[in-house]
Amino acid sequence: MAGLRREAVRSVPAGMPYGMLRYGLRAGVFEWLLERVPTPRRTPFTLGYLAVVGATTTFAGIADPELVQRLREASSSDGHNLLQHPLRALVLSGFWVAGEVWLPYVWGFALTLAPLERRVGTGRAAAVFAIGHVAATLLSQGVVITAVEAGRMAPEAMDHLDVGVSYGVLACLGAVAGLLPWRGRVLALGGAGLMIAQQIATGKDVVTAVGHPAAVLAGVVLSRWLRRIERRPPRPRTRAAQAPAVASSAAAAVRAGARPSTAR
Repeated sequence: MAGLRREAVRSVPAGMPYGMLRYGLRAGVFEWLLERVPTPRRTPFTLGYLAVVGATTTFAGIADPELVQRLREASSSDGHNLLQHPLRALVLSGFWVAGEVWLPYVWGFALTLAPLERRVGTGRAAAVFAIGHVAATLLSQGVVITAVEAGRMAPEAMDHLDVGVSYGVLACLGAVAGLLPWRGRVLALGGAGLMIAQQIATGKDVVTAVGHPAAVLAGVVLSRWLRRIERRPPRPRTRAAQAPAVASSAAAAVRAGARPSTAR
């Protein structure tokens, strides 16, 4: 390693002002970027979910349009499907994107789900995504169902196609924001608020107007749970886990000529 470092130092052009400082900054930035690139080992849930969404989007682009429409309608989490097939609607609606292009979702996953998974682990990141998706879906469609029953919306509103991953992504954004220092938290939530306000102003869709803020709020609430988990002290090692360490220390003491002691 020392030889490699000396070789790297010699590679810095002589006479360059602050050459070592610039080389160190470049190496540090490159290493920082590499640590945040999603990989199957660090972010398996992020890449696996992207693969599934990419597969369904590709299928929607090459398959028969009528077949795709029937599958999306069966997977939709609209009011009628939630009342008749709630589990199927909640699960399958998250495996489609709202549109024909999935590349923007790559950036959404890379900036929300991937950093959350790196920090809190695969299981907790998946839980945040799922809870945000389910909670925002039930709340937004609950508003639609209530409005239809009260006569404020037409019954056809309960049949509007409702698929996509935006609720899960926004929940992860809220959770990541909640784990940041207060300045980063304000910037992240402020950006999310501006984006949602623009969507509401241009789309004027009740489901989006209720579901997107609810998803972000769910993520922020779950970030408090994640913070408590991070602050927990590590669990003490059990006797079974301590046994190999005790045996190895005793063997080392025997080799050194000392009398082994029994730990209790």
